[in-house]
Amino acid sequence: MVRREGDRPGPRARSRHGLGPAVRHGPRRQRRGRARDARHRAPPAVPEQAVGVRVRDALGRGQLRNQILRYRDDRGSGVGRKVLFSSIASGTPYHNGGRIAFGPDGMLYAIVGDAHDSGNAQDTTNEDRGKIIRIEPNGDVPPDNPFGDRVWVFGIRNSFGFAFDPQTDDLWETENGPSCNDEINLIERGENYGWGPNETCDGSSPANTNQDGPSPVLPELFYQNAIGITGIAFCEGCRLGQASDGAAFPGRVNNGEVTRIVFNGQRDAIAGHSVVYNHGGSTLSFEIGPGGRIFFSDFNGINKLVRV
Repeated sequence: MVRREGDRPGPRARSRHGLGPAVRHGPRRQRRGRARDARHRAPPAVPEQAVGVRVRDALGRGQLRNQILRYRDDRGSGVGRKVLFSSIASGTPYHNGGRIAFGPDGMLYAIVGDAHDSGNAQDTTNEDRGKIIRIEPNGDVPPDNPFGDRVWVFGIRNSFGFAFDPQTDDLWETENGPSCNDEINLIERGENYGWGPNETCDGSSPANTNQDGPSPVLPELFYQNAIGITGIAFCEGCRLGQASDGAAFPGRVNNGEVTRIVFNGQRDAIAGHSVVYNHGGSTLSFEIGPGGRIFFSDFNGINKLVRV
């Protein structure tokens, strides 16, 4: 069941089990990025928050850019604006921003779409687009990043969500394919996730959209028919029942279904998946709220997953 925040309990939600054309790969459409914010997990003496935006200059001129801005909270007002990250945005409304979040290591992670140009995802020469980046809270490059710059992984197309597994600290990402191969990926330092200029929906999935660059990593789970996979959140005491503890819940923009993903004993591969709720409309960002509850947004507001 889903309850919209501020509403009384509604009728019992319709659920449908069985995932259809999805494939678990085993151990080893909506396309516009949405601006996000990220609050530091271990707040400094003065709480700070990072926000993702797309900007031009004050008069609406100049080149459109994706930026991450940091603000300091001063009694409920954002002050001390600082640009932590700035990258050229797509000339179209497609494949720009994505999720930003602080990791358990205190670093800020952000998804940058390929700007509707698959070649960007494999360009590792001073190109942030088509990547997941990792920066210090002040915008500096961490010394243990794999390539000596902001890039954490490359070969990324267009992503709406990622979440850190609270049991292992592993990063799991959802990623939209073109008209095929929407994915769930286990993100590991320095890896190439294979999106690039040779992508095609012809041939064998999922290699047909994950074949570019050195040693491309295939997804842990993929949907051969695109579903518009969106945000994802982990259940850790989310009060959805024993079967859901430790599971991950991604959404879909195309039909509003919410899937429960369960993992193997080592939590490095997907062991099972099923649709547990149909929202009847798009499900977008997924977040953990007060008391560990899972909240998600749609185009009308904020909703909470509850057990029935």
